Amino acid sequence: MSLRTTLAAAAAVVSLALPVAASAEQKIAFVDLQRVLLEVDDGKAAKSRLQKWLDERQKEIDREQDALRKEKEVLDKQASAMSPDTKAQKEGELQRKVMVLAQKWEKSRAEAANKERQEMEPIVGKIDQVIAGIAERDDLSFVLEKRDSGLVFARSQHDISNEVIRAYNAAKKPAASAPKDAPTKDAPKK
Repeated sequence: MSLRTTLAAAAAVVSLALPVAASAEQKIAFVDLQRVLLEVDDGKAAKSRLQKWLDERQKEIDREQDALRKEKEVLDKQASAMSPDTKAQKEGELQRKVMVLAQKWEKSRAEAANKERQEMEPIVGKIDQVIAGIAERDDLSFVLEKRDSGLVFARSQHDISNEVIRAYNAAKKPAASAPKDAPTKDAPKK
């Protein structure tokens, strides 16, 4: 869906909600999903894994690029001593290697985008659940995404991003252990 279509749909929803808003108080909040993704513990870990993977790919491409530069320098130095056919053949081989490296780089970019999507999708799903829980708890009528909603201005008091980050990270931590001598539900009573 294009941005124009999304904004038109959002405007339609808001215009339909205005008569309802006149009769009942509507609570609205917004969240910066991009920031939340980067600041929750799982998001930081995923970004770190992705960055490590990207760095490894970049080093590999840089090594191949350096080898091609050196090969070109050697070819340039030896070009005057080569026959025109040999020179053309060597230049053609070098050009093919450059094309293969460019294709490898493009493939690596596509892989990186796919890998990022795979890493972030489950985290986004959990973030959505946290947002829904906060919205239910606080009786929020709407929670808008800061960047994609067409939101131009909102007071910071309506930003629940920090709360989402805290709630997400708190949900990931193990529950505190019960004391050893405290009775449990299943324990027989004396």
